[in-house]
Amino acid sequence: MADTDDRRHAEGMRTRRAVLGDAHVDRAEANRTEFDTDFQRFITEGAWGSVWSRPGLTRRERSLITIALLAAGGHHEEVAMHVRATRNTGASAEDVKEALLHVAVYAGVPAANSAFRIAKETYAALAAAERKGEAR
Repeated sequence: MADTDDRRHAEGMRTRRAVLGDAHVDRAEANRTEFDTDFQRFITEGAWGSVWSRPGLTRRERSLITIALLAAGGHHEEVAMHVRATRNTGASAEDVKEALLHVAVYAGVPAANSAFRIAKETYAALAAAERKGEAR
């Protein structure tokens, strides 16, 4: 079982890095403590190794589903993180806009309104960093 968990963790880490970027994962790993080590392993194996690594959907599709679900749940920091990740998943700003319109219909206008604001701020920050030649 440990061998399977180790393989799932390694696959999850590869997928997590491919989607969120090395800088994000390196920061998360550097900030990991004894308190959250088990949680970090859980999300790497579960979310990234078991779900995001499955072949049934593309990373673009998973990205859009994730953004919509996070927006519907009001998970603002995670919305911004996954909007930034669209640079790596192939989801365009137009794709995100369409997903957030679905949020408005199926989860409520206030949730979509917040998510649109967060996406706009995130895209603006990405564009500003790009103009400065910074990687974010």
